Amino acid sequence: MDPLTLGGIVALATILVLFSGVSVALGLLIVSTGFLMIFDGMRSLELLPEILFGKLDNFALLSIPMFIIMGSSIASTRAGADLYEALERWLTRVPGGLVISNLGACALFAAMSGSSPATCAAIGKMGIPEMRKRGYPDGVAAGSIAAGGTLGILIPPSVTMIVYGIATETSIGRLFLAGVIPGLMLVTLFMAWSLYATWRSGDQKLLNSASYTWKEKFEILPRVLPFLLIIIGVLYAMYGGVATPSETAAVGALLCLIIAMVIYKLWNPRDLWVVLRDSTKESVMILFIIAAAGVFSYMLSSLYITQSIANWIGTLDVNPWILMAAVNVFLLIAGFFLPPVAVILMAAPILLPIITTAGFDPIWFAVVLTINMEIGLISPPVGLNLYVINGIAPDISLKTILTGSLPFVGCMVLAIVLLCLFPGLATWLPDAVMGAAL
Repeated sequence: MDPLTLGGIVALATILVLFSGVSVALGLLIVSTGFLMIFDGMRSLELLPEILFGKLDNFALLSIPMFIIMGSSIASTRAGADLYEALERWLTRVPGGLVISNLGACALFAAMSGSSPATCAAIGKMGIPEMRKRGYPDGVAAGSIAAGGTLGILIPPSVTMIVYGIATETSIGRLFLAGVIPGLMLVTLFMAWSLYATWRSGDQKLLNSASYTWKEKFEILPRVLPFLLIIIGVLYAMYGGVATPSETAAVGALLCLIIAMVIYKLWNPRDLWVVLRDSTKESVMILFIIAAAGVFSYMLSSLYITQSIANWIGTLDVNPWILMAAVNVFLLIAGFFLPPVAVILMAAPILLPIITTAGFDPIWFAVVLTINMEIGLISPPVGLNLYVINGIAPDISLKTILTGSLPFVGCMVLAIVLLCLFPGLATWLPDAVMGAAL
């Protein structure tokens, strides 16, 4: 059978299996095993255990559970609420300062936790009621938190970037740096829209009604600064050549646990067990998907599907940007239904040869891919962040949350366009810090 036709059949089978309700990892294993048995025979099964476990034999993978523990220990405390309160107290006199505080808190908490749902929950629990009380429109209050939560997979340290780096054998350090400027750009775009929407339809009498003394402004800083110093220290250790990402993640996780215990009195063994249990569950889920995706990639390569697609793309007489537009549409649709980690691990083996053949930078493409995944987090039918916000503020209808989030989707699309026009937004900082890529 022609490999391209076979690739279409594999894609259709994968979609049907995943839509059946099985887990992503198990679905990939079912599809991979089935096609290998049909076309390579039973002997192919002898290689599956070696491929499955061999994909996990990577020292860089240790950084994933460490960063997850780091985020879970922060999310289990009042760190998010304190971060929000600190920014609110310092920015309360700035026009629209409360929505800026919320988005700033989302960006910082996302950098600390690396989790979009955790960011939405931690900042939204205090931020949404406070914004509504002070006259901010419901759509702005809910939409800004939902969009701000998506920053967790772009701003470093990001588990999504680690997964992309492992799947494509790309430098994780470069990927982290590539997400900094686009992440700040997205925060700026989010703030600009939020301020405009607030000015247009907010209650001006209530917007700046709160004030704080200097004592109140300074007394909260000791609870926030230690976590921020850890993030700065982790990034410095990685880019200063002090340690590898896995080593810095381990130290960062330990320090976050210690600070959670010292500052927020997380002494109860039951609470610590919950942090470690939830972190283990999430880590095992991600690692299982990575292992299953390794088998899936082997199946695509063994049946010559990946190579045929790359060769076919190379023979097309089409503008590379039209090709990139088609890839973005594919990623956008995939992000509507699947979690970011699953999309990256499934699509990377196919898309990487395509984008490199078309002359695009894989580091730059990682940022574009991640922003597409962010759009999926606040878009139906899955839109995980939308349901997290609805759980926090059930009296705000899902329709209002969705309507409030749509302008932020527009901001993300604008960010992708800007990255296409100015690729240096993603590639300049990695090249400046780590030298030009070979």
